[in-house]
Amino acid sequence: MTVTQYEVRGEAGWITLDSPENRNALSAPLVEELGTHLRTAMGDSAVRAIVLTGNGPAFCAGADLKNRGDAIAPGSDKANPFVEILRLMWDGPKPVIVAVNGHTFGGGIGLVAAADIAVSIDSAKFSFSEVRLGLIPAMISVVVLPKIGSSQAMRLFLTGERFTAAAARDYGLLHRVVTADTLIEAVQEEVDAIAAGGPLAIAEAKKLIRTVTHLPMDEAFAYAEEKINMMFRSEEAAEGMAAFVGKRKPEW
Repeated sequence: MTVTQYEVRGEAGWITLDSPENRNALSAPLVEELGTHLRTAMGDSAVRAIVLTGNGPAFCAGADLKNRGDAIAPGSDKANPFVEILRLMWDGPKPVIVAVNGHTFGGGIGLVAAADIAVSIDSAKFSFSEVRLGLIPAMISVVVLPKIGSSQAMRLFLTGERFTAAAARDYGLLHRVVTADTLIEAVQEEVDAIAAGGPLAIAEAKKLIRTVTHLPMDEAFAYAEEKINMMFRSEEAAEGMAAFVGKRKPEW
């Protein structure tokens, strides 16, 4: 029995966490299937963006505690599959949009933070609940801290308190908060906006942000100069500029 679903809708690959009986907890099967779907979508040239959402009242409850979080902490002798998912979402060439359909805790917030664009329903609640279980938000801190900063993270990590979608947006974890009945529409708007850009430009823009933020200023400018020279020489830029001059849509 599968615990996720994958389908291509228009220009987006939609991945749905489909294990509502345990609030889409990060079980070993769910993490394995999620990784497979992400790699499939990343490698499909017809997919311009990836959407990750959930089925049921929760988006993701975090670690599968009934199995002692085996997919999150599989042991030092194994590659951590959840870390690989966070890496792929963070560094993969395709934009990842998370559509938060319900409550999100612990490792589930890691998925939200690793995404490039995050849209949530207004009734969703969030919590870094690990300390209340005698744990810490270890791996997800790597993607959460760049989004919300150490000051906010300190309080949220230490208290484990629940916070609203509006607060999550204020912290920098979410980009948009919408009503439940407009979530799909709002996510489609993001997909359409991404699809209007050139595929190479979108991939390089994402890589630019991930790279420049970690470089000293001189190295950052050198990297940026190399990239803009590369882009101006690309066939994609030639098509984009020709379309602009010709007042037509570019053919990507």
